[in-house]
Amino acid sequence: MELSTQIIWLFILAIPVACIAWTVTHEEVFKEPREFCVDRSQNSRRLIERKFFYLFTCEYCFSHYVTIFFLIVTNFQLLFDDWRGYLISGFALVWVANVYMSLYALIRIDLKKGRLITKIEEQKMQDEDEPSPEK
Repeated sequence: MELSTQIIWLFILAIPVACIAWTVTHEEVFKEPREFCVDRSQNSRRLIERKFFYLFTCEYCFSHYVTIFFLIVTNFQLLFDDWRGYLISGFALVWVANVYMSLYALIRIDLKKGRLITKIEEQKMQDEDEPSPEK
C-alpha cells in the first residue's frame, strides 16, 4: 500500500476508534456500566482489578484496546509490512484518535458555553421586561 493511502487509512480509522472510545467513556448511554467501573476501579482490593476497570473510564486507555480490535479486523499496517507496521499503526491510530477526542471535547465545551451565555442573556431580557413591583 502506498504511503499516501496509508495516511488516509490512518485518519479514517481513527474516527471510529475515537467515536467508540468517547462513547463508552463519556456518553449517557453507558453511564451505569461506567459508574460501576469507576466504583470498582477505586474500591477493589486487587491492583489488577482496579486497573482493569479503570480502562473503561479513561478514553485514552480505552482507545488502545479499540485500536487493537480495529488492527485485527482491518489488518492495517503503517510503513512496514510486518509486526513493526502493526506497532507503528497502533500508536499512530491511538494518537490521532485522541487528537480527534480532544478537539471534540473543546467543541462541546464551546457549545455548552454558548448555550449558557444565551440562557443568561435571555434571563436578563426577561427580567428587564417584567414590570417592577410598586410599593
